[in-house]
Amino acid sequence: MITVAHSPDADDIFMYYAIAFGWVDSRLNQCFSNIALDIQTLNDATLNQKFDVSAISFALYPFVRESYALLRTGVSFGNGYGPKLIKRKNTTLKPHFKVALSGKHTTNALLFRLAYPNAKIVYKNFLEIEQSVLNGEVDAGVLIHESILNFSDKLEVEREIWDIWCELAGQEIPLPLGGMTLRRSIPLNKALDIEETLTKAVLIATQNKPILSKMLCERNLIRVNATELDTYLNLYANNDSITLSNQQFLALDTLFKLGYDNGIYDTEIHCKDYMLPKEYLNFRHS
Repeated sequence: MITVAHSPDADDIFMYYAIAFGWVDSRLNQCFSNIALDIQTLNDATLNQKFDVSAISFALYPFVRESYALLRTGVSFGNGYGPKLIKRKNTTLKPHFKVALSGKHTTNALLFRLAYPNAKIVYKNFLEIEQSVLNGEVDAGVLIHESILNFSDKLEVEREIWDIWCELAGQEIPLPLGGMTLRRSIPLNKALDIEETLTKAVLIATQNKPILSKMLCERNLIRVNATELDTYLNLYANNDSITLSNQQFLALDTLFKLGYDNGIYDTEIHCKDYMLPKEYLNFRHS
């Protein structure tokens, strides 16, 4: 049984559930189970090599590159949008403002730390961040996932993480947020079959979005209503999620270089060097 760990937010649920509903089969007849956990819990679990396949924040990947391969599918990028730094209306943030972030290894946390090196950071479950700002526990917070769609009118956006990303990257390229990893100890033929199955799941999901979305809503598998789900999937689970593009490869390498240049990673890596070698399939069937 292959355990696939993903977040409970709508895009990850959407991209996996074609497998859970039996719409997609493994070519090698491998069986899948799934578990939904918040993204920082998944990041920590991947550091501890807990799951066979796991969603992670892209910013974590250089820390787990030796034990996990980076998959080409199930990816979420921002393109003109992304997490939001919010604060209470009519307030001004001081240089040492206190901010709530969703986890040490999230991509938004990495970019935030580069943009606001003097801020005082506390880490919280992403579902608690909005309330922490509203009750004054922190001065600001970075909203992620579905939280960006519908937050209190007592709050306002101080800055878009997308804008921070473009400034740091020096160009407008997709903002890398989350992807999928696979344990390297899994035999290569089975690993490639897992990646192929997950890719088919995302493809089938996007091709049958109205049907799958309705099923997810009817079964109460997601936290948003049908209208919000459609909006959210248009942002983070779409044709760009099926397999990494050249622009997305560039964006990942840019993120990893930013981390290395700022002393976060011990070496600069290029994401294509850490993916499953698809050429194996050609050798195997030649």
